[in-house]
Amino acid sequence: MLDKSFTKAKDELESLFQKCLEAREGDSSLGGTDVYRLFNGYAEGLPGLVVDRFADMVLISNHARKPEELGQAVELYSRFIKNSFPQISSVLVKTRHSPDVEQKKGQLIFGSLLPDSVSENGICYAVELRLNQDDSFYPDTRNLRLWLKINSQGKSVLNCFAYTGTLGIAALSGGARSLTQTDLNENALAVSERSYASNLFTQPMHTLESDYFKVVAALKNQNVLFDLVIIDAPFFSKTRHGKVDLLHEWTRLINKARPLVAHEGYLVAINNALFTPGSQVMQEIEDMSSSGFVKFEQSIPVPADITGYPDTIVNRPGIDPAPFNHSTKISILSITRKDEKTS
Repeated sequence: MLDKSFTKAKDELESLFQKCLEAREGDSSLGGTDVYRLFNGYAEGLPGLVVDRFADMVLISNHARKPEELGQAVELYSRFIKNSFPQISSVLVKTRHSPDVEQKKGQLIFGSLLPDSVSENGICYAVELRLNQDDSFYPDTRNLRLWLKINSQGKSVLNCFAYTGTLGIAALSGGARSLTQTDLNENALAVSERSYASNLFTQPMHTLESDYFKVVAALKNQNVLFDLVIIDAPFFSKTRHGKVDLLHEWTRLINKARPLVAHEGYLVAINNALFTPGSQVMQEIEDMSSSGFVKFEQSIPVPADITGYPDTIVNRPGIDPAPFNHSTKISILSITRKDEKTS
């Protein structure tokens, strides 16, 4: 039950939740998806609380270091959304800093079933919402999936750090002639296989459960080239084959994959490190471009339901992502091969 002392804050929060919900309801860009962010507390006035809709289910994520500090807000939002969306059949709560693994993965506080797939821009994506402490599907890269759908016709695609493979699936839906998805997580790759089967693609998709550095080295030795390479790495990881560090070694990560990009092909590079300013990312791209073999084509913005809207944003990010609009900084690079340029 909500504490009596919470009554005043309750009214203010319900007003805030309603304002943010109305902003989403007025966003015509959300008409093609049943996955979107209902509330981003970091930008919209309640840091630590993030709420996403997945089809007929709502996922409430409590990111507070002391989860109990947001406990009543979680309960309040659950009541609010059930009253606002009668079609919602279940509510899942993930408590990111709980010592209980099951609470990190998520616990149903309403309903009994979770969706096993979602739809976005006419594509079916399998989801496994308790696969890990994250959600298996990232709404912040919605615009990138649309770009891939539009720009992948006839291309061979390599999706590195694929996880559940949504970016690769988007490329296949746009007519990519082949797709290779690689990740260390076999359970995540299994979700990508479900997405592949659900869409009845005729083009081949290969999954490689392996380390990034091991895969790119093997493909380079085999002289394999791809028209489009995607790098969406985690913030930090380390194996015996190499280290991923988006804050300090992002350029090195990209340069490992550059030899796999065919002449005049694309490299999609994502840096989602919260503490990496956008100016640093652009400087690294500028430094890579000085060779004449890398060209910055465009950035892909993160959708407004993720960033917040002009009328709902209360807090600005502590680290400025500009010229990007979010800490998920997405760049499209075109690659010229030295052997082709000099021939």
